[in-house]
Amino acid sequence: MAPTTMMLLLFACAKASKLSPPAQLRAYEWPEQYHAVVVSNLTKRGGRLQVIEMYYDWPRGHGINIVREQLGGVLYNVEWTNGSSFLFDPAASTCRSFHFAVGILPPDWIAHGAVYHGRDTADGFDCHVWSNFLFQRYYADIATGRPVRWIFNGITRHVLLFQKGRVINDSSKWQAPPYCFSNTTSGDVASAPAPR
Repeated sequence: MAPTTMMLLLFACAKASKLSPPAQLRAYEWPEQYHAVVVSNLTKRGGRLQVIEMYYDWPRGHGINIVREQLGGVLYNVEWTNGSSFLFDPAASTCRSFHFAVGILPPDWIAHGAVYHGRDTADGFDCHVWSNFLFQRYYADIATGRPVRWIFNGITRHVLLFQKGRVINDSSKWQAPPYCFSNTTSGDVASAPAPR
């Protein structure tokens, strides 16, 4: 190995060893219930802008994303801790179902195997940065612990609003519509188990 290569390797290892996560990881846990508004710019992938309202309710075991497409319709994505997920369009009565082995992430997911990448600036905020099997990068504001930005499946989502404790209490909003469970939908037939 060339001396220059060896030096670069030693420098990289030394730098990586200095990346230690914040001592108090609890400050960066998600609240058990929250509402967030995020925006995504999908124009480079052939799409448009999206504004997504997210409601996360860990005690009840579910989350919902209300996706508003730029100058378009509204999609709903209901997710459950058991891995069931339904993406449906009420205007077209279509539904696709998915099953993810993990389900929605728990509030303390950072403490369970997330890789710490140090500090970086995101959208003007000084942030701690992590990744896991779901997030390519997750940015949390150092001052408040709130999420600022995340990159998921190659899509960057910017958090515009984050409200601890705000949820939808109407249980009917958390249910996939009946056409998600029938063979007559124009989307995929739901094969995931019923939400708990």
